[in-house]
Amino acid sequence: MTEARTRGGRRDRLIQRAKGPANPCPPGQIGGQYRPLPPEDIAAIYDTALRLLADLGMGETPARLATDLVAAGAEDRGRGRIHFPRPLVEDAIARAAKTFVLHGRDETRSIEVGGSSVHFGTGGAAVQTLDLDTGRYRPATLADLHDFTRLQDTLENVSWFTRCCVATDLPDTFELDVNTAYALVRNTTKPVATSFTLAGHVAPIVDMLDIAAGGPGAFSRRPFLKAHISPVISPMRFGEDAVDVVYACLAHNIPVSCITAAQSGATAPATLAGFLAQSLAETLASLVMVHAIRPGHPMVFSNWPLVIDLRTGAFAGGGGEITVMNAASAQISNWLGLPSGVAASMTDAKAIDAQYGAEKGMTALAAGLAGGNLIYESSGMTASLLGASFEAFILDNEMHSAIYRTIRGIEVSEETLGFEAICEAVLGEGHFLGHAQTRAAMERDYYYPRLADRDAPVTWAEKGAPDIWQRAKLRAREILATHNPCYLSEAQDSAIRSAFPIRS
Repeated sequence: MTEARTRGGRRDRLIQRAKGPANPCPPGQIGGQYRPLPPEDIAAIYDTALRLLADLGMGETPARLATDLVAAGAEDRGRGRIHFPRPLVEDAIARAAKTFVLHGRDETRSIEVGGSSVHFGTGGAAVQTLDLDTGRYRPATLADLHDFTRLQDTLENVSWFTRCCVATDLPDTFELDVNTAYALVRNTTKPVATSFTLAGHVAPIVDMLDIAAGGPGAFSRRPFLKAHISPVISPMRFGEDAVDVVYACLAHNIPVSCITAAQSGATAPATLAGFLAQSLAETLASLVMVHAIRPGHPMVFSNWPLVIDLRTGAFAGGGGEITVMNAASAQISNWLGLPSGVAASMTDAKAIDAQYGAEKGMTALAAGLAGGNLIYESSGMTASLLGASFEAFILDNEMHSAIYRTIRGIEVSEETLGFEAICEAVLGEGHFLGHAQTRAAMERDYYYPRLADRDAPVTWAEKGAPDIWQRAKLRAREILATHNPCYLSEAQDSAIRSAFPIRS
């Protein structure tokens, strides 16, 4: 009996090892190690932001919002701008949701947003797709969105999926919004996100989400989709259509990411400190808006500093400036205790090349180490957000495992210091290969990439000298050929198709 149990235990261990070590660095690692701003600089930026809101205020405030803001404590001084006194802003911060659950339709895929945990996900509204066959860009389609959604459904480091491309073959905005939402609920059970072109599109799409959730009102009781909205237009004014979308989303209990996306030297100061102060003021204005409408409603404080190349005016998604500013934005949001959203991995590279790897690596690592709770744009995006790539999703997923491993850091304990193991190796075999501590560390502490090449040059040459783009392309094709989920029952799918103009 004992011998049989021993053989069985050995067999189980061999089976487990054949699968590979467990992931030692899953999403949700604790960030905050990188702090580009000392406390006194954060305080100075924050104070300047409060002065901007109190003294300059926000322009072009829609009448309904102005009424709600004044009722909450804002001031209309008759100059066409609404002013936010410091106590109002600080009350909004104090009463804001500090953490909340971003639900997946599969509850095991839900994530908690806020605190110190870091999650990489997606964003973007790419109008072009890097074609798997030609290696060239073409207009993004609804079929691409379905394919991107089911591809990322298999990737463990995409914690939530925001539609990454715009179906340019759907010119009607209602059909675009409806079919985007349908692609999300059909092809993944992760938390998802999208945008709404107009406020009037929200209620019908919630009806669709209710069908997917199990009945009338089911979605609002447990929302698994959040909205990406930019209610502030830089510099320092509101956008009426987007504000209307905020009202509609809050009425249906949809969590919101209120995104500020100013651009340095164009819609915000070129100085990094001035940029951070204005961008913080604008994102705080969104928070006060949500507070005035529905205090404590879940909002991701999405303060995204964006950079332009001042020589040409072109958006620059990769570089040292955008790296440090998004890290600083995460640091400031966390200092305020608010769920932080920043952007990273927005490479300007068009090909899967050295520029691609360098820009994605440095921006995503800095954002993760700074403790960004939700790091947007971090999977699949290329060409300064104009493009999305299937291969990029595969590569970015692997990159994020390495970043999570970096964020996890080094655990120091009596066991990991290994005094006894060192003595045994030195006085015994003279090496650590095969030692019990080594085997345990291999399965607990090390991440083993699936795509990065670690072969000797001769072995690499014998395999045809493939590059990482080729390996990622092959993996993307394998997933798209084999992973064809439909997370809607036949009855749900039929009900949706009978009520909405589904085009796929």
